[in-house]
Amino acid sequence: MDQKVEPVSIDNPSVKLLLVVAVALVDIDNRILIAQRPEGKNLAGMWEFPGGKVDTGERPEQALIRELEEELGIQTWKSCLAPLTFASHAYEDFHLLMPLYICRRWEGVPQSKEGQALKWVRAGVLRDYPMPPADIPLIPPLIDLLGV
Repeated sequence: MDQKVEPVSIDNPSVKLLLVVAVALVDIDNRILIAQRPEGKNLAGMWEFPGGKVDTGERPEQALIRELEEELGIQTWKSCLAPLTFASHAYEDFHLLMPLYICRRWEGVPQSKEGQALKWVRAGVLRDYPMPPADIPLIPPLIDLLGV
């Protein structure tokens, strides 16, 4: 059953539009890194793609490069980020817009810097992990790109 979503308008101050950027880090074995939201955070225990909020004046790629260094201790570059798809999801008190990038090149070994569990998984098993509603539509394009 399709759910009707009201259009988001920047002229409507009652709906906050939140721009968040995410990345599918893809290793040499075509596995994707996912992170589990730690206790104490909204949607704790759910698995998600690394990333975070885009700050005012920041481009999505800049935000992703910053977030990867802060959250995982790795460095990457704009030229290594390829946009794949995006999610648009209406939550109760805001509307989330989330572009998903693919990244196959980075420097360093991803490590948990913010208390989150990390796991490398194949695209075909992403649905086995509980994810926030906004992340779920990002899975089919990843399966199409990487296979199961």
